[in-house]
Amino acid sequence: MAGQEGRETEIKQSEYKLEIKNVSFDYVDKKSKFEALSGIDLNVKQGEFICILGSSGCGKSTLLSLLSGLNKPKSGEILVDGKKIKGPGVDRAVVFQHYSLFPWLTVKGNVLFGIKQSGRKLGRKERSELAERYVESVGLSSAKDRYPSQLSGGMKQRVAVARALALESDILLLDEPFGAIDPRLRLELQELVSKLCTEHQKTVVFITHDVDEAILLADRIVVMEPGKIRSIHKVKFDHPRIREELSGTEEYEKLHRQLILAFYDRVGEQIDAGVAL
Repeated sequence: MAGQEGRETEIKQSEYKLEIKNVSFDYVDKKSKFEALSGIDLNVKQGEFICILGSSGCGKSTLLSLLSGLNKPKSGEILVDGKKIKGPGVDRAVVFQHYSLFPWLTVKGNVLFGIKQSGRKLGRKERSELAERYVESVGLSSAKDRYPSQLSGGMKQRVAVARALALESDILLLDEPFGAIDPRLRLELQELVSKLCTEHQKTVVFITHDVDEAILLADRIVVMEPGKIRSIHKVKFDHPRIREELSGTEEYEKLHRQLILAFYDRVGEQIDAGVAL
């Protein structure tokens, strides 16, 4: 019986790539304590693209820091492939909003760093060729020898995405990576990330405060209120998605309205009360 129970537990654990179980987290200093997260539960399947949607201060970036292993939960646990995470690891690659590139390395050099961090035993020529493939995948082959100071904001974020992909981690964590980029480039990068993550079969957790961005990218959208998950919404559109083709359709507008009502709680109350907006 004990062996059977063990096998059943193993099957259950392998059902999800990521498991967040009753996770809470406090920020504490000498004078005060702030509860950033309280009782978060969320499971993510292999290859699923999850967007965490919420306003500033709701705890979404805190949740990503726990998933990355940079912080540890006050209570609860986070599992990857059924195993509790104990800190940062090469099984999870992270892309931040502000690039975090090494200024003394070229575009190719930054991507090579990701390959070296992965721990794969490759020769110099193999690493070089692999780096060039990832640089090419984000459309920067002609800029591979440039340094970050010679790149635009959009190009820098493309390098950050290429470096994260070069780790060849199963899980990709992105913390509002396009927040500081102009709308045209933002759309290009959204479509690029969606395409690359689908091709490479990544499990993705993507932090955003942009409803349209979440609909364009996600398989499921998790709407957060301060410290908690408010609601979860399934996105049924097939990949790849083109915003111009989706926007204005009945299904898109219905989901967009649901998310607005969940995201802007006060607006929802006003709509329920019959207030014209």
